[in-house]
This record gives sequence, structure tokens and C-alpha cells, in this order.
Amino acid sequence: MQRIEYPLLSPSLGSQKTLVGFHYGTPGARPKVYIQASLHAEELPGMLVTHHLRQFLDAAEKAGRLQGEVILVPAANPIGLNQRLLHRPAGRFEFGTAENFNRHYPDMAAAILADATPLMGEDPNANVATVRRLVGQWLTQWQPTSELESQRRQLLLLSHDADLVLDLHCDMDAVMHLYSEEACWPAFEPLARLLGCQAVLLAHESGGGPFDERLSGLWWQLAAALKAAGVNAPLPQGCASTTVELRGEGDVSHDLARQDARAIVAFLEHAGALATATRPTLPPMACQATPLAGSQTLRSALPGVLVFLARPGATLAVGDVVAEVIDPTATGQARVHNVHAEVAGVLYATVRERYVVAGGEVGKIAGATPFRSGDLLGA
Repeated sequence: MQRIEYPLLSPSLGSQKTLVGFHYGTPGARPKVYIQASLHAEELPGMLVTHHLRQFLDAAEKAGRLQGEVILVPAANPIGLNQRLLHRPAGRFEFGTAENFNRHYPDMAAAILADATPLMGEDPNANVATVRRLVGQWLTQWQPTSELESQRRQLLLLSHDADLVLDLHCDMDAVMHLYSEEACWPAFEPLARLLGCQAVLLAHESGGGPFDERLSGLWWQLAAALKAAGVNAPLPQGCASTTVELRGEGDVSHDLARQDARAIVAFLEHAGALATATRPTLPPMACQATPLAGSQTLRSALPGVLVFLARPGATLAVGDVVAEVIDPTATGQARVHNVHAEVAGVLYATVRERYVVAGGEVGKIAGATPFRSGDLLGA
């Protein structure tokens, strides 16, 4: 294993942040797996999972079991980790720009299209190698103008040529679930089984330029652009990426982290990154994959104290009461407003705060029928 520090662009005199990467295996070995945690810096379960993953990977490397290359970035957002407001962490949005740390990554397919078009041939493997080389060259030439841009660039430099990418997040209060593009689902169905995901949200493209989709979307977007330009060269899906939501913000424990680390190690064995005598047995799926466009974000029409009648993991029918919003200042008896499920499915996440403003978010239900369009992710 090699530990490497990557300095970010200094935003001010006497200030310097670094990303830390742990590199296992031989550079260039396949499959290459990239795993990062806490891109939203207050989402800490993944950081603890990487702590336990390091122990498993150290042992695997000593035993000569590493067949591919694994890069582990335990704290993917040193900028956000340094942001606190009124004694509370504020690692989702960058203070200087108000930008979400997991949005606005560059469109690498558009960036290399002109260079890639004349270089595509009949060999799909050669085409994949060409695209990876061109993306690497483009990222190397990109000159960031801010600390945030330099962080985005460094994360992409580490991950752009990976076969598999796991971006470890969590929700506020939630069950295990994951997001991915439809093109990546075959690669990650085993991971969903091993983690015991209770919801899987798939989209052709969710919008907003999140980290994981810029990596996997590069391939199907470039393939579509080449075809539209009359280039019929074969270009496989060179990267599958996913956002893994490790339950809720408060689910930071050694027992859960070890369990999740073991599941990821079993996935690495299944994917061929770690040698094993027998491939791991895959448990049955704990849920059905559903479209992200079918996910309902529950909101309250009125302000008040939020009292949940259903907890994450509950299976709901249309019309079920998920929560009550109580206004104790109303004239006479306290006013009680019911928040109802408008789609049938699993309540996979809820807010942690117990006071909600009018129009405020309450939770999310994984419905099976798409009804939304446009950008499908929240702020």
C-alpha cells in the first residue's frame, strides 16, 4: 500500500488542504476500483467504513490476494470538513460559492468528443483505452482557478480510469440504499445484494453533474454522441459507478462499519479485484430496483412539530399517514396536519429535525412508477 497526499489549490496565504489516497495493488492492473467517502463532509458512516476497509485491504495485500488496483480516499472533501457554522458541521455546500460539493463536475464526454472522434476504431478495448487516455490528458491540462475546482479535478484524476467507482454517502435518517445509472445496474446488483439494500434508485441520468454520474455517464454519453456524428465504432461501458447511502448520519458504529466493509470486500472478490478460492455467495435481493423518477419527496404544507408514524424501511400504500405536523399554537385544540404517502413503496429516508417549515422536506418513498422529470436529485 502507498499513502499519497495530494495538495489542493491554496485559497489564502498560509492555508493548504490535501486529499489523502491509499493505493493498493499494481497501478494499471484490472479491474481498477475507486472508493471514496464523505464527499458531503458531514456524512461520516463511509469514513468509518474506509477505516475498516483499510484493515481488510492491508491483510489482502500481505496475502497476495490483490489482483486489481484499489484506490481508497477516506475523506474526499477536506474543504467541507473545515466548514462549521454556529458549532454545527456544514459540509454539503461550499461557503464561497454555495455549490453542492457533489454537483457541477465537468462534462468529460463533451470535453473529449472532438479528439476522440477520429481515433475510434473497430477494437472496443482499444477504444476504451483511448478514451481513458484522452480524459486523463484533458484533466491534466485543466487549470483550476479555485480550491473547490482543484478538489474536483484531483478526485477525477484518481478515478477517471476506474472500472468500478463507489461513492460512499448517507442520508439524514435512512435504510441502506444506493443510486446508480441504469447502464451500471448489472455491475452493482451483486453489491446491492451483499449490502442488503432496502431501496435501489436508478436513472438514465439524474442531472446536476454529480461525481459518480460524470464518471459512468462519460461512456454512454460519448457513445451516443459518436453515433450521432456517424461514427459506429464500438465503445463499451468503461466505468460503472454508484452512490451508496450507508443508512443515516447517526449510524456511525464499528459493528455497522465492519459489516459494510465486509460486504464491500465480498463485492471486490466477486468483481475479481481480490483473489478468492470461491466466489462469494450472493444473498437474495432485499428489494426491487425502482426508477429515481418514481421517488416521492414528502413535504409538509404547514409548519409545526414533526411526529413520524412510520420509520425508514416501512412499506407504504398510497394514502398511508407517514407523519403528523402539529401546530401547538393554534386556537382551541392543537392543529394536526397529516403527511400522506402519494406513491406506494418503501420509505427509505426521512429528515432528522423534528420541526418542519411550510414546504419543508419530510422524507422519501421509492415508488415503482416514474412521474418526475428534469433534475431528479435534491439540492
